Amino acid sequence: MAEYRIDDLAREAGTTVRHVRGFQERGLLHPPRMQGRVGFYDDSHLARIRVIGQLQERGYTLASIAEMLTAWERGHNLSDLLGLERVLTDRWSEEEPGSMTLAEVVRAFAPHYPVEELDGRGPDDLPEFEADLRRAQELGFIRWTGDRYEIPSPALLAVGAELVSSGIPLHAVFDIAEVLRGDCDAIARRFVQLTVDHAGLGDVVNYSDRQDFREVAALVQRLRPMGVLAVQGLLARSLHVEIQAELGRQMAQIAQQARTASETAPPAPAP
Repeated sequence: MAEYRIDDLAREAGTTVRHVRGFQERGLLHPPRMQGRVGFYDDSHLARIRVIGQLQERGYTLASIAEMLTAWERGHNLSDLLGLERVLTDRWSEEEPGSMTLAEVVRAFAPHYPVEELDGRGPDDLPEFEADLRRAQELGFIRWTGDRYEIPSPALLAVGAELVSSGIPLHAVFDIAEVLRGDCDAIARRFVQLTVDHAGLGDVVNYSDRQDFREVAALVQRLRPMGVLAVQGLLARSLHVEIQAELGRQMAQIAQQARTASETAPPAPAP
């Protein structure tokens, strides 16, 4: 299990040291392991902060979050609960986020743009790219941090850039990305519902009597790679079927055009 000093923990959780200390003062975060005068936090603290952040995004106050967490922990083994929190809030991909400069992002989608014109400029200084950069951020390709772009998924960005370099207009890449994100959200909801139904997580009333959170965490961990592999396998099969079907349609149209041309062509003159 990784260990973090408070500033490292705050950076990894995407928050501030002040907020971490505030969570601890309110009893939302259990104390760190002390070594001398230095406190060391671990992945369970990171998981708890992510849970708190997600609840805050849904409009809950810190007071109400404290009440929920107290009720959640009542009568249960704290380490089991923190283990479940960690599994539920960890990233589902092993891919590490990356970072790029503004110039690198622009060149990824506009390879012929003169890079020297980007020196010392920020996104607001590029009105010709403002709409594209904003949409790329809305779709999760990039996230501006003030001096660089964070790339949540370098692989996803690379796919988009490769499509553009293949001649597909950037707006078309964004359009298909938006549609695919909706499709993936629907697939994700199905897998989450599968977990909820199988593990009985929808039975909130009886949570206080449950003692199997360690088993539930193990189930979620097992479902992660299975979900990704299932989608990859089904998508590969569907792509193969659709490509073959489209090829068949194209060949049929070519054959029909050839027949039509043959039928309408004037007869050849007699020798």
